[in-house]
Amino acid sequence: MAATSAATFSIGTNVSFGCKVGSLSQSKPFGVRFNSQNYLKSFSGLKAATSVSCESDSSFLGKETSAALRGSIALKAQKENQSYQYHLQPQAAFKVAILGAAGGIGQPLALLIKMSPLVSALHLYDIANVKGVAADLSHCNTPSQVLDFTGASELGSALKGVDVVVIPAGVPRKPGMTRDDLFNINAGIVKNLIEAVADNCPDAFIHIISNPVNSTVPIAAEILKQKGVFDPKKLFGVSTLDVVRANTFVAQKKNLKLIDVDVPVVGGHAGITILPLLSKTKPSVSFTDEEVQELTVRIQNAGTEVVEAKAGTGSATLSMAYAAARFVESSLRALDGDGDVYECSYVQSDLTELPYFASRIKIGKKGVEAFITSDLQGLTEYEQKALEALKPELKSSIEKGIAFANKQAVAA
Repeated sequence: MAATSAATFSIGTNVSFGCKVGSLSQSKPFGVRFNSQNYLKSFSGLKAATSVSCESDSSFLGKETSAALRGSIALKAQKENQSYQYHLQPQAAFKVAILGAAGGIGQPLALLIKMSPLVSALHLYDIANVKGVAADLSHCNTPSQVLDFTGASELGSALKGVDVVVIPAGVPRKPGMTRDDLFNINAGIVKNLIEAVADNCPDAFIHIISNPVNSTVPIAAEILKQKGVFDPKKLFGVSTLDVVRANTFVAQKKNLKLIDVDVPVVGGHAGITILPLLSKTKPSVSFTDEEVQELTVRIQNAGTEVVEAKAGTGSATLSMAYAAARFVESSLRALDGDGDVYECSYVQSDLTELPYFASRIKIGKKGVEAFITSDLQGLTEYEQKALEALKPELKSSIEKGIAFANKQAVAA
């Protein structure tokens, strides 16, 4: 994608604006450089132009960072007769590994992560067909170096020195399959990959995408415990897609500007365990009982909606890749010192009597820093009943994952 003006720009970290921007003064400073006789009014993804809309968070930078960009530029752009220079030294500093990079989720996810200015190295691993994916991606003129690793013999090398590990490996859902049907295959895949993570990069953030997430996250935790390297703050089940869907469907239903909509989603990452808290939607909006029922069911069954629409040719790969890339970018921002990173994720939790639970969390350099308990306070009667209804199913999925991991340990 070519820039539409002579302006050049990049986004990085470990740099700072010359001025503070409103309430962002407590966040990690951010920097930008523009070499242009025409000032840029805003920034959008990979495209630079003299007039660009910045109403999208498609770069995964988050509203606060986008606001900082807009605010800083707006302050400087008040005097249009001058030329401006903003100085930035991009510091791509983090290594990310994708395990399952040649798959339906892995390929678009790799592309999106390749676009991140925070990534210095992108390690792509799969059991086959990953070399071509890496060669293709390596032609993209973004900072990160792309390396490919194929087969079990190269898995350890793929993980050495990695800061974030993303695991989309496994078989996808097919029509008529439940996430539970995936268990026997994907549970074994996750077990083997997590063992390698424990041996090669035990301090890395671990993002689990492989379904059923309600069970694979507990499996990963048990394997890490067996290896003596479990840090509950660094193990995340990626439930971001549920939030992405909730935001999209609510915005469509209520004719809202999508960038403004934020719906927390709690519970788990399958069927009725997915609970969108519509009463906590921001901006505040009212729903009829019928709308609540309709939206909740659609969000819970959105994965099946895609599986059926693809008619046997695949599952939700593109939207999942988008959601996972958003979560990766949030993790990288947190690792880089951004003090204002919040996402919903399925993690070890004490918010309920269940050992694992999806909720909004604050992410910092060491992983989970805080649970946003206010989301579970003041629920509607519908939400409270749905919360109690999901617990037995989620409990069963958790216990199934733990039992699998322990059985494997005994067998070994």
